[in-house]
Amino acid sequence: MKASESASPKKKAYLFAVLATLIWSGNFIVARSVTHEIPPFTLAFYRWFCASVLLLPFTRTYLVKSEWKIFKSALLYFFITAFTGITLFNTLIYVAGYHTSAINMALLGTCSSPVFALILARIFLKENITAAQVAGMLISITGVMILLSRGSLSALTEFRFGRGELWILAAAFSFAIYNTCVKKKPLGMKPIAFLCIVFFTGTLLLLPFYVWEYSTTGGIRVNLKNLSIIFYLGAGASVLSFFLWNKSIQILGAAKTALFGNLIPVFSSMEAILLLGEKISIYHLISFGLVVTGLLLANRLKK
Repeated sequence: MKASESASPKKKAYLFAVLATLIWSGNFIVARSVTHEIPPFTLAFYRWFCASVLLLPFTRTYLVKSEWKIFKSALLYFFITAFTGITLFNTLIYVAGYHTSAINMALLGTCSSPVFALILARIFLKENITAAQVAGMLISITGVMILLSRGSLSALTEFRFGRGELWILAAAFSFAIYNTCVKKKPLGMKPIAFLCIVFFTGTLLLLPFYVWEYSTTGGIRVNLKNLSIIFYLGAGASVLSFFLWNKSIQILGAAKTALFGNLIPVFSSMEAILLLGEKISIYHLISFGLVVTGLLLANRLKK
């Protein structure tokens, strides 16, 4: 196979990963806006229920044929994948929002997830971890830290480790497990059917927590804003972004794809500048340059 032919799928995988992180960057902004209106388990449950329902019409034919047999033969795999990537990951982020600041969430979550993914990919997937990947990861993390600290060393020294940070670490580790599982997706299952099964399984696993939260808090306040946010999270930040992310993992591997998560706070800052009128500063440009440099180094094509 020629080098140009093998490089083409990788270029698509890079684009898929970038688009997924772009969509997810809006997820954090939107989710924070309803922290005190929609409880965390309720938000997670309706998000994934919405995503599951949206996928069902496109996957119904597949699910009653070969995919259903694959699902029954790999129940434990789908339980772990759904529990870590759907039930736990975003729910823990929503819970963390009650206990820590946005900068602490972004700083710890963004920097720790690629590290966890790199370690798990090496242990369970036997992916080769090159010096370029490690160097790229460190450069990208440096860029993220400059962005989140606004170029101030004192902001980093004021970081405090508490309950919220523990939730974020658990979320990052959970998503790293999900990334590792996706790479081992059962053969013969179409990507969209895989997503539908994982989403439905994760939603069912969330149901007991939702029922408990509903009995104690009263659930969601029904209005146009909350319904619009749930639809955005279900259609964009779930169906579309997870489909793109999973496709990228299948081509690049779990470790390399995880590094693209460093783009999330970069895109969030750009959105704040464009949508909220915040001013662009030199540290924005330095951070963006370091993150992109790290990604290019970690994902450089072999001749």
